[in-house]
Amino acid sequence: MSHKAPYAVIMAGGSGTRFWPLSRAANPKQLLNILNDTTMIQATVARLQPYIPAERVLVITTEQLAAETRRQLPMLPPEHIVAEPVGRDTAACVCLAALLVERLDSEATMILLPADQVIGPADRFQRALQVGVETAHGGGLVTYGITPRFASTGYGYVKVAEELHRSEDGVSVRKVDRFVEKPDAATAQSYVDSGDYRWNSGIFTWRADVVLSALSQHTPWLVKALAPVADSWGSDAFAAALAEAYEPLKKISVDYALLEQADDIKVVTGDFDWDDVGSWDALYDHLPADEAGVIHQGETLAIDCRDSLLLSRSGQTIAAIGLEGLTVVATADAILVCPKGQSQEVKAIVDRLKASGPQNLL
Repeated sequence: MSHKAPYAVIMAGGSGTRFWPLSRAANPKQLLNILNDTTMIQATVARLQPYIPAERVLVITTEQLAAETRRQLPMLPPEHIVAEPVGRDTAACVCLAALLVERLDSEATMILLPADQVIGPADRFQRALQVGVETAHGGGLVTYGITPRFASTGYGYVKVAEELHRSEDGVSVRKVDRFVEKPDAATAQSYVDSGDYRWNSGIFTWRADVVLSALSQHTPWLVKALAPVADSWGSDAFAAALAEAYEPLKKISVDYALLEQADDIKVVTGDFDWDDVGSWDALYDHLPADEAGVIHQGETLAIDCRDSLLLSRSGQTIAAIGLEGLTVVATADAILVCPKGQSQEVKAIVDRLKASGPQNLL
């Protein structure tokens, strides 16, 4: 089996609705520089290097986002940024990615990861990936678990079974007992207390042939539909072939299609820091604040404010007096005001706009 550097496949088709009004359908979270000067997808590619060079990175995105994604990632071969014509959930994305990686190298191992997480330091992350790749060489499916820092109700969890291996620097490989959905608060606390659960990072490693074999077993219709498309990759016929194959596919997540069905799954627990930065509230942990706990981005002025986030991308100044525990985000055409702790509900505003407009705010 090949021990060359693995391929990395970055899933970058999401809309990041919980970061509205900054995140929009045409400019979602992964393409924004919310945390620093680089965008989240640029940071995702950067933290893989030098372990995975840019020419071994693929991005699966949407037609609407492909041009901007290519512009932000000029170091990637242009054909490695692949645009799904319609969204068909993660199983189709995984199947397509595995078929393309297999075309590049029939013995390749691939790492699948989202475009919009905050992870560091890069060397510890790469060390955990390397353990996952070595584990995947032997077959089976590998995921990465994060030791919970608190009883989160916003993440799925992985229940771990016996330990199979521990590297010299403490990276652990265990069998997966089962995957569990996002729990309620009491259940989440019991998971953390037991020590037997990890947060599900949404990062996976497997050999392309192994995951395609598993998908052929559990969702044969998916592999049958997409396999011919991969043969035209790199040619002028690819986009049309992909659109024709994708349109009739039913939506199914890789969790349901594969992870809940497969019996040989291992989980790597590394010691890197991880946050999926799922909402405005998550930024309080990642952005510098003044002595009163107020985070300022853009033109802002705060008097007697505490524990708040003020972010202006509107060209206007946010002037605030006496705020406590409020998130205020201003863009050229919209302003969000939301209590800290409720920013998961921002998605409800986007849903309301989808239903009744105005559509230009989406």
